[in-house]
Amino acid sequence: MNLKEALKQAGGAAPDVRRSFDIIGDIGIIEAEGDLRGKGKAIAAAFMRTHRNVRTVCVKLGERGGRLRLRKLKKLAGNGFETTHTEFGCRYRLDVRRVYFSPRESTERKHIAEQVKPGETVLVMFSGVAPYAVMIARTQKAVARVACIEINKDACRYAAENARLNKVADRLEVVCGDAGKEWKRFRGLCDRVVMPAPTEAYRYLDEALACVKRGGTVHFYFIGHEDSLYEEAESLVKQSCEEVGRKFRITGRRKVLPYAPRVWKVCLDVKVC
Repeated sequence: MNLKEALKQAGGAAPDVRRSFDIIGDIGIIEAEGDLRGKGKAIAAAFMRTHRNVRTVCVKLGERGGRLRLRKLKKLAGNGFETTHTEFGCRYRLDVRRVYFSPRESTERKHIAEQVKPGETVLVMFSGVAPYAVMIARTQKAVARVACIEINKDACRYAAENARLNKVADRLEVVCGDAGKEWKRFRGLCDRVVMPAPTEAYRYLDEALACVKRGGTVHFYFIGHEDSLYEEAESLVKQSCEEVGRKFRITGRRKVLPYAPRVWKVCLDVKVC
């Protein structure tokens, strides 16, 4: 039985259950519009029959909001909101209500990790439960140091747990605090700075440039419209580099994932001189 058939059996006006969904560990997160009363259990049961590894089904109650980028969820079936998600051999423990995590960025995380060279010092701003940092430390075992800055205390706790879970705690440091303040401890020390929060990163470009060494790389994420994917992001990088007197060269441009209709999360790889 699929979701449409389950809704028919539930009776009444059927809500609009969208085809897009996320699976994080053993938790399925769906999107639906309309009244789910009396239909939630049928929807969840149909979803779990289709996705045998799912033990809990939740529905989104709105868009992400606030500085912590959290989203309200309602549980339709299952036990809880904490899970362990696995990608490319890395395991991430997290609570889907309390932290930001996107399983759709797994390929991008792997791509960044594969760029890191032996002996590098890497800083990840807005690091969440440390998926970028853990992936880097596991992929490039000869990395000198991977540091995370994250303001969400729950995410910091999970990040430290994930460092231990993946056996990289010896070279992964979690700094719990505001990137606008904590960046100072990394001034001039980093070979690479990763800025994966596309709606916040541009506010901290000056700080990232202050952290990166001459010849280092900043991975800058932004939101671009389909008609001019990279134009505004490149303008922001140019402006920041000019303000702090740094020369730069863009060595890579790519679409990471859809953000809204005709809008993408994009990344610029910026070599800083």
